[in-house]
Amino acid sequence: MRIGVFASMKKGLEHFIFREVTFLNQSGAEISLFPTKHRLGLYNPPSNWDVRRWSAFSVVVCQPLLAILLGRRYWRAFRQALDHRALGDFFLAAYFSRSMHDVDVLYATFGDHKLFVAYFCKLLTDKPLAVTLHAYELYANPNRRLFETALAGCDQIITVSEYNRELLGEKFGIDSDRIEVVRLSVDLEEYRPREKFVILIVGYFVYRKGHEVLFQALRKLGRKDIEVWVVGGPGAESDAVDVEALAREMKIESQVAFFGMLRGPALKAVYRACDVFCLPCRTAANGVAEGFPTVLIEAMALGKPVITSRHVEIPRIIKEILADENDVDGLAKAIELAMSSSALRERLSGQSREVAEEFFSTSNVAKTGKILAALASAKTR
Repeated sequence: MRIGVFASMKKGLEHFIFREVTFLNQSGAEISLFPTKHRLGLYNPPSNWDVRRWSAFSVVVCQPLLAILLGRRYWRAFRQALDHRALGDFFLAAYFSRSMHDVDVLYATFGDHKLFVAYFCKLLTDKPLAVTLHAYELYANPNRRLFETALAGCDQIITVSEYNRELLGEKFGIDSDRIEVVRLSVDLEEYRPREKFVILIVGYFVYRKGHEVLFQALRKLGRKDIEVWVVGGPGAESDAVDVEALAREMKIESQVAFFGMLRGPALKAVYRACDVFCLPCRTAANGVAEGFPTVLIEAMALGKPVITSRHVEIPRIIKEILADENDVDGLAKAIELAMSSSALRERLSGQSREVAEEFFSTSNVAKTGKILAALASAKTR
């Protein structure tokens, strides 16, 4: 079976639409995707889906030829689109109809323009049509009259709740026998309560932050109960690293969560939620090293146990838990040590806060202020 799926890719696919269509694909159906909008986003079609992208120019320029090829079907659907003020939906449907010879069923994922385009495709191709109705299209539909016409033309109406079934009867006069309730779904194996030991790393994606060392240690440990949270983004320096590609290459992407750049309460929230903070600093090939990483200070100030490396100033301030630069085995052992004892983590948590209070309070800024004031005073004498 090949399903012609009508969905929006305004910013990629909606998460739950991507999940549903992926499951259909994994269950044996082939997918032809007819997007009403198409831009990349968080959830993009995999390479084995046949995605029919379009441009406004290509849609318009092919209409005369389609009118000739489709004949009466074209003009009957055109008149209906004109009457319902939906020429844009019709023209896109006509353009899509050229690519539907191997499609067995049309499936609109929403009851708005996705349904309207799919409905005109049904008129042009005589393919069976199903639609799933969610919520907003029942309350604020962009074209209520065409919505009612298209629903009448559907071979199957699906909705995600019993409440919606009742609403369709009360508000639109749809016979309940025509409506199937199919609730939304999740993969219950993937979405299962699990205890995870969370390691947080924060920093620009550059060589000297040591993301690669941490990922190698994670892979070496081979434990599925560890999750690495990565906060940060591309670095502008010459030693920039594609950290997401590293996770894919090492086949650990299922254990690595990328949060992007965070600040303020959002950044503090991930610090608080992690079990340990890890930054395996190292010296870059061009000799550039760290000063003292601000993110280590932030993690310690929030009372988090830290795992880091014997790099420049760090071992003068942090006495445990440390590994040598680029020492994957040593870092893996350090992580195992932290995981093995909640009492150790609790002790290191208190120790981290004490170190932050001793070395890194805002009294340091006051010192800088005094130095600047003294310079300014000397200049005016």
